[in-house]
Amino acid sequence: MTLPDQPISPLDGRYRSAVSTIGEHLSEAALNRARVLVEVEWLIELTDRSLFGSTPLEASAKESLRALVTDFGQADIDELAALEATTRHDVKAVEYYVRARLDALGLSSIAELTHFACTSEDVNNLAYALTIRSAITDVWLPAVEAVVAVLDDRAHAHRDDAMLAHTHGQPATPTTVGKEFAVFVHRVRRVVAQVEATSYLGKFSGATGTFAAHLAAAPDEDWPEIARSFVERLGLEFNPLTTQIESHDWQAELYSRVSHAGRILHNLATDVWSYISLGYFTQIPQAGATGSSTMPHKINPIRFENAEANLEIASALLDSLAASLVTSRLQRDLTDSTTQRNIGVALGHSVLALDNIRRGLGEIDVNRVRLAADLDGNWEILGEAIQTVIRAEITAGRSSISDPYALLKDLTRGRRVGQAELVEFVDGLDIGPDAKARLRALTPPDYSGLASQLVSRLDR
Repeated sequence: MTLPDQPISPLDGRYRSAVSTIGEHLSEAALNRARVLVEVEWLIELTDRSLFGSTPLEASAKESLRALVTDFGQADIDELAALEATTRHDVKAVEYYVRARLDALGLSSIAELTHFACTSEDVNNLAYALTIRSAITDVWLPAVEAVVAVLDDRAHAHRDDAMLAHTHGQPATPTTVGKEFAVFVHRVRRVVAQVEATSYLGKFSGATGTFAAHLAAAPDEDWPEIARSFVERLGLEFNPLTTQIESHDWQAELYSRVSHAGRILHNLATDVWSYISLGYFTQIPQAGATGSSTMPHKINPIRFENAEANLEIASALLDSLAASLVTSRLQRDLTDSTTQRNIGVALGHSVLALDNIRRGLGEIDVNRVRLAADLDGNWEILGEAIQTVIRAEITAGRSSISDPYALLKDLTRGRRVGQAELVEFVDGLDIGPDAKARLRALTPPDYSGLASQLVSRLDR
């Protein structure tokens, strides 16, 4: 039996509720709405300048034209689909759609100014810049900032929770839970600032970027200045030197930065997963949830596993976009046309991952009992502190020990050393009384340096 029409992408199926906001900006319908906006605003630009005998439109006429964008809905989506089925060209379908509306609004006298001197890419590059900017500003940035806010809260809440660190998977100098969360806050904020500083560029210079058609129609007009003014009025930065296409360098930069942020959060997901595995974090049971179809006790870290997988998919797509979009054969080829249709897919997987990380961070708690037990079971980590203090004492002339590192290596490498053994060892050291007292009082939970204070750097 044939199944009814079903979505192929999990973003449009299983995960739709988590990523649907991306569709408002980067779906085919959203792209067409943005194309209509560009066509309408270009009409208004030309008539505002009274070009070719036109006169500025009345305020009511402008309002009616702009309503084509604000009122864009399913009927318009369907109409454009029908037009494209005939034209076999998406931007030409938009042009015919706008022309038909001009007739209905009694503006047929300016119909020939629709899509005037434009190549399809003049409309498309501006439409993409507008929709990508709104997707980043309205969806992706709030999603990543929500994750950062939770991480920041965790950093401050757990700044004093001492935790055995693990370098190379082995017990190492302690840190605090909060400080480790703070590291990720700092890393992500830095890249997010780069994303926020993105310049969204646009071109509007014709078939090969030369304003040739414009000049043929009106040789006395300053077309580069008109184009610059128009692009900037849309809130974009004007790119004055292009081929038929806007060169997409800003897109490559943006996708690389979003991918970079995702890779940092991928690192967070794998670290949290590892801390859960070590027992340092416990998972809070969710009502009705099942961890395993056969093992009733299981609570799986699925939020972080889901995020890990979706961030890998997002980065793969974003990296591919960044790599391919910067190349266009000679003055134009259409590889970017297909490629750019996957921008929403890439950002959709990123947003899905962000949603899972945010929710996952709310479903874990710090297991202070396990943290304390692991610290108490690894007194040998104080070997670093002891040999460093001895070095200082030697330099100050208060010790005659010849090789403190070797001394501590013989005592601790590959062995578990308890508190009593370390205290006995310190008592026998040839060091000053103050240094000896400090070392006798030192415990693994105390040996986290400035970890707690470093969290305060997030507030600067």
